[in-house]
Amino acid sequence: MYYGEIKNYDIANGLGVRVTLFVSGCRNRCEGCFQPQTWDFGYGKPFTAETQDEIIGMLAPDYINGLTVLGGEPMEPENQRELLPFLKRVRAAYPGKDIWIFSGFTFEELTSGAGRCRTEVTDEILSLADVLVDGRFVLAEKSLALTFRGSANQRVLDLKKSLAAGSAVSFDGIRQ
Repeated sequence: MYYGEIKNYDIANGLGVRVTLFVSGCRNRCEGCFQPQTWDFGYGKPFTAETQDEIIGMLAPDYINGLTVLGGEPMEPENQRELLPFLKRVRAAYPGKDIWIFSGFTFEELTSGAGRCRTEVTDEILSLADVLVDGRFVLAEKSLALTFRGSANQRVLDLKKSLAAGSAVSFDGIRQ
């Protein structure tokens, strides 16, 4: 897996101060995407053990609320398989910090197997995360007034509650 950028002290991609990993590779290719360079699976730098160690270190300060993973598309099948061991490390090292995932795939696609995104590791990745911002970016529904979303069709979901209910449950604490 490759990544395009790592942001430390990010306040735009989840609640509080975060470390943000922008993975490379996306087949959704949404019209109006704000970083189409990340569609290429080979864009950026290799996601190595050293990269993972660097992020783990960035997460250490008490004022860092958690990790956000976006892209590109973190839930592309090949990215999922690379992210799973890393997310396990993050969860083990920082059980009190939250993990957000931004995906163009919907909760329903990820959990039902209806789309190409479902793999043998999807359920485990979802169980490790706390919040899912889901849905493809739709240029016709773009709004700068939305919190943590680019278009009105996208949702901010509480993953723990959604998985328990078997259906999408909105995340409390932000304006939907």
